[in-house]
Amino acid sequence: MNRELGAFLRARRSEVAPQDVGLAGGSRRRVRGLRREELADLAGISVESLPRLEQGRTEQPSASVLESLSRALGLSDAERAHLFDLAAPRPRPRPSGGVRPELARLLERISGAEVPALVTGHRLDVLAWNRLADALFPGLCRPGANLARYNFLHAGDLYADREEVLRATVGQLRLATGRHPGDPALVSLIGELSVHSERFRVLWAGRVVKERISGVKRFRHPVVGELALRYETLDVPGGGGQRLSLLHPEPDGVTEESLRLLASWEA
Repeated sequence: MNRELGAFLRARRSEVAPQDVGLAGGSRRRVRGLRREELADLAGISVESLPRLEQGRTEQPSASVLESLSRALGLSDAERAHLFDLAAPRPRPRPSGGVRPELARLLERISGAEVPALVTGHRLDVLAWNRLADALFPGLCRPGANLARYNFLHAGDLYADREEVLRATVGQLRLATGRHPGDPALVSLIGELSVHSERFRVLWAGRVVKERISGVKRFRHPVVGELALRYETLDVPGGGGQRLSLLHPEPDGVTEESLRLLASWEA
């Protein structure tokens, strides 16, 4: 039985405003979002099949049904990928415990270009970093560190856009549960964060799915103050879910100078 698939569908159905899909809204509606029969009609599937899906009584829905539900719910690319992962878990490469030496050397070489860089695993374990990343994330870059744990429990006011960072962190962990079902270390991490962070519990219950691979992250750094850094996140080929994150300053002059100051301070 696929309870996670059903729970995800229910959560997304509750987030769709009827008026956004051409249906009547109003205060008389007794359910939040769409009714089951409305979603079934929008997706072009039978009314009887949707309760079975949402109650986890359908082992493996077809790809066409999943595509129809994805379109009807207006899922993002990350949410659609998560839906398919939950419906038909696929074998994934075994996660690696470390990074290739060549990649570790590359991280240090780009320190001279004033580019903070780090490598994370699928659970957001921090596997490798350069000196400037160590300076940018105070207290993070240590053996055994985890970026999700850091963001929720230790980052404090480091992020100017903290809520966006937290939602993206939960979204990445939710994607990981679909891609690596039954990973005991991932289950343990989610349990730990649920115990120690109320905000994590709320976001996790909402089944947020999010994947940020590029954008701007804003910091309130204790040494150099405000920073606006553009980030790019790249998959590491053959890394079993490892990802390389690179941050570089917005071309505003101020951030570039602050990052140079941070680099000299770190040195």
